[in-house]
Amino acid sequence: MTRATRRTFLRSVASSLVAGPLLAACGSSASAPTATAPVGSSGPTVVPTASRSTPAAASGRVRIGYLPITDAAPLLLAHAKGYYQEQGLEADQPTMFRSWSQISEALQARQVDVVHLLMPISIWMRFGQQVPVKLVAWDHVNGSALTVAEEIERVEDLAGKTLAVPFWYSIHNVLIQMLLERAGLQPILRGDPSADERTVKLVVMAPSDMAPALANGSIAGYIVAEPFNALAEVQGVGKILRFSGDVWLDHACCVVIMHEEDVATRPDWAQAVVTAIVRAQRFARENRSEAAQLLAKQGDRGYLPQPLEAIERVLLDHEHDRYVQDSVIRHPEWGAQRIDFRPYPFQSYTEALIEHLRRTRVEGDAGFLATLDPTAAHAELVDDRFVRQALDAEGGPAVFDLPETLTRSERIEP
Repeated sequence: MTRATRRTFLRSVASSLVAGPLLAACGSSASAPTATAPVGSSGPTVVPTASRSTPAAASGRVRIGYLPITDAAPLLLAHAKGYYQEQGLEADQPTMFRSWSQISEALQARQVDVVHLLMPISIWMRFGQQVPVKLVAWDHVNGSALTVAEEIERVEDLAGKTLAVPFWYSIHNVLIQMLLERAGLQPILRGDPSADERTVKLVVMAPSDMAPALANGSIAGYIVAEPFNALAEVQGVGKILRFSGDVWLDHACCVVIMHEEDVATRPDWAQAVVTAIVRAQRFARENRSEAAQLLAKQGDRGYLPQPLEAIERVLLDHEHDRYVQDSVIRHPEWGAQRIDFRPYPFQSYTEALIEHLRRTRVEGDAGFLATLDPTAAHAELVDDRFVRQALDAEGGPAVFDLPETLTRSERIEP
């Protein structure tokens, strides 16, 4: 990517949202991409904004960037279990970023090689900003929820209230607008919400600020990735009203993203990375308790800053039966996990997501979606040859409860 193109992309990141930092996600919005080494590593690492590193693919080295959410679990567990090294890669300690803007800029500057991004962000980057990224696998499915104040009993009760989302181009924004529409409510992005007019205001907020905002009453709820919903339960500041996987069955939230150049010129390297991540997904599915132990903050160790209790709530899902009894889960027959790990990027999902993004209100210019052909977009964005080979290496799609045909029909029932 040329420097001019990168400058254009960064200006877009800075200006696409009026209501707050466009890509703010897991911390305060910083103007420079300050990256922090995980708890238990050698300490904070500041990545210079202006520097542009040599592509690590040339040496077999892999540098992982992540946000402190359970979506990042496969990338982190592949490091914790030594799966990158098993594939002949030199794996740096994963670098934790505090916002989507920071991790996106770091990817563009080649300070990291592989990241997890919200799938709608990857669509926006590739087609709205012409950034040459490639989606090589899904990172997880489900793993998000709508968390609300205790007095909210149903979606209709949100009339006249304010809800937070982590980013306009997110499955969270798509799903909450589906739920609001189903309840006869209208989302607004500006102005004040009105119970009489049955409007609900959506605002972008860093997930780390969501539970405190819910506790002090400045918002009535939020929809975001785990473990921030589990944290609200642990802290007693809110309750879960719906799970995202109970609205759109086994939807992708975050996906594994690489530079297109690396995928094209270093396919063996790309294959090694994807194989390690897919192996980590299998480990996470089959060893949920150990995975939580490896991920959670315990003393001065751990990749995620949240306590073990919150991570275990997500991965082990002890409260599933209660959620069914309380009608938090409306489709128990689906058998959806609170979070699961199924790496194959289904074409049907990409196509359906683009169609729903067209109907989702966002800040900024979303005109590129109007002319985007969903089938052609999937072919351009996604390269599934590496994940197919990785699935074969792990015993085939059935090991991940995937259909042998690697095709499916989307189930969306808000």
